Amino acid sequence: MEQSRKNELSEIARQIRLGVLEGVFNAKSGHPGGSLSIADLLAYLYFEEMNVDPKNPKWEDRDRFVLSKGHCAPALYAVLAEKGFFDKSLLKTLRKVDSFLQGHPDMKHTPGVDMSTGSLGLGISAACGMALSGKVSGKDYRVYTIVGDGESEEGQVWEASMFASHYKLDNLCVIIDWNGLQIDGPVAEVMNPTPFDKKLEAFGYNVISIDAHDFEQIEAAFKAAKACKGKPTAIIAKSVKGKGVSYMENNVSWHGAAPNAEQYETAVGELNA
Repeated sequence: MEQSRKNELSEIARQIRLGVLEGVFNAKSGHPGGSLSIADLLAYLYFEEMNVDPKNPKWEDRDRFVLSKGHCAPALYAVLAEKGFFDKSLLKTLRKVDSFLQGHPDMKHTPGVDMSTGSLGLGISAACGMALSGKVSGKDYRVYTIVGDGESEEGQVWEASMFASHYKLDNLCVIIDWNGLQIDGPVAEVMNPTPFDKKLEAFGYNVISIDAHDFEQIEAAFKAAKACKGKPTAIIAKSVKGKGVSYMENNVSWHGAAPNAEQYETAVGELNA
C-alpha cells in the first residue's frame, strides 16, 4: 500500500474515533472501548474494500456489512457519516429519543445500516443468511461482519460458523475483534474462547491473523479473503480496546462508560495531536 493511502486511511480512522467520542460524550452513555478498537477496520472496509453507494443505501448489488457486536454502534455511525450516508452533525444526537442513531444499529431508520443488531450472536447469523442469499440469487456482492471476542462466547456464533462452512460461503468474511476485554473483565478469564485460529479452522474457515491497526496487514487479509474460494474467511484482528485514547486503552472500565467534559477534552486533544 502506498504511504499516501495509508496516511489517508489513518486520517479517516482518526475522524471515526473523534466521531465515537463526540457521540458517546453527548449521549452521556455508550460503548467507546470496543468502538475505538474497530475504527481502522471500518475505515478500510468503507473507504477501500466495500462497494457501497451513500446516495443509494439500499442498492441491491451493494456489499453488506453487519456489526454483530451491535453495542459498538458509535463506530458504525461515525464511519457512515464520514462516508456521506448522513450529516456528521447528527453524531451528537446519539441515543436521543428523536434520533435515528440509537444505542444499537437499526436497519429500518438509519441510512447505511444493513442489519439491526444488539443481541450478541445474532449478527453473524444474519450475515450468513445474506451471503447464502447472494449465492442462491447469483449475485456477486460480498458480506462482512465484525464479531466481538466476548461475543464469540455465544453458542450461536459457532452454529453460524458451521452453517457458513457447510454452504461454502466464500462471499462471507467474518472479522473477530480480539481486543481481549469484555464488560466483566478479560475475555480469557470470563469464558475463554481461544484459540480462535484452531477453532475456526476446525469449523472450516480460511483463517488469517492480523494486527487490527496495521493497514498493510488489513489490506493483505481482505485480498486473501477475496481470493479464497470454496470456504468462508475469518480474519482474527488483534486490537487494542480504546485504541487512540491513552487512558482508555486496555482499560475494561471504558467498555461501556462515557467520558466527562475534562476526559472528553483530553481524548480529543490526544487524537488531534
